[in-house]
Amino acid sequence: MPAPLLARAKINYALHVTGRRADGYHLLQSLVAFAEFGDVLSAEPTAGADHALTLKGPFAGALAADTAGDNKTGDNLVLRALDALARAFGTALPPLALTLDKRLPVASGIGGGSADAAAALRLGFAAMAGREPGEDEMARLAEIAGTLGADVPMCLASTPALVSGTGTEVASLPRFPGHAILLANPGLPVATPEVFARLERRDNPPLSPLADSDLATFDALVGWLEGTRNDLETPALRLAPPIAEVLAALRVAPGARLARMSGSGATCFALFAGIEEAEREARRLTDRHPGWWIQAAPVAAVA
Repeated sequence: MPAPLLARAKINYALHVTGRRADGYHLLQSLVAFAEFGDVLSAEPTAGADHALTLKGPFAGALAADTAGDNKTGDNLVLRALDALARAFGTALPPLALTLDKRLPVASGIGGGSADAAAALRLGFAAMAGREPGEDEMARLAEIAGTLGADVPMCLASTPALVSGTGTEVASLPRFPGHAILLANPGLPVATPEVFARLERRDNPPLSPLADSDLATFDALVGWLEGTRNDLETPALRLAPPIAEVLAALRVAPGARLARMSGSGATCFALFAGIEEAEREARRLTDRHPGWWIQAAPVAAVA
């Protein structure tokens, strides 16, 4: 069986809402990167007739509650991804007993569910084919990912990228400076549709052009990011005022070079040059705010 997969947290370093299509989908431009931390999905063969999913980890209960009622745990994105994979390839996958170690908070703006679905596609393909997907097969998996949610294609690649359109147009960046990130969430879920509904303007200016020199060093990346924004931050603050306290704490953290909200919230982040600084601030903030979810992690370089 394939080894367990890390479903990395997706962070929107910048997110501009630039329009809205006639069908209601918003047009976005975003720079995304992925932390070396996330949920973990594993699988073993099972004698059962169907796939089975077991949840564990600090946010297993929140996910179970989020998928209760009409959207039961059996309709979790992990299982939906496996069903979509089987339909696309026209073959039955061997029944799998899956375990999802849910380490990322639910409905928190860092793509946890999308990352889980992307990991399920890769793990399911490996179980079906007995090997990792090649380049052509990854392209096919990306098509399937697009049917599962706007963030799933970018999570499938899990590499720094410029994202546009409705979120499914993903251009991986050829280089990216390594650094560290500190994630903090005040402990409340935020519904993405409710944040978009509170947008006052949907035709905001696009991202500035991103030159290769803007990715040459961490300092250059921060300089480029200072001219960007997250257009969802203001409506999210109206919906969930505690986000403001998280942002304020991150912006005064020693060594933090930039602090902002990710996605539609409520998770916020601060960028640091090194992991030691980020971990030190994680310990300090945890002592001061024991009810927050706080995690420091590296962000790997792309050479």
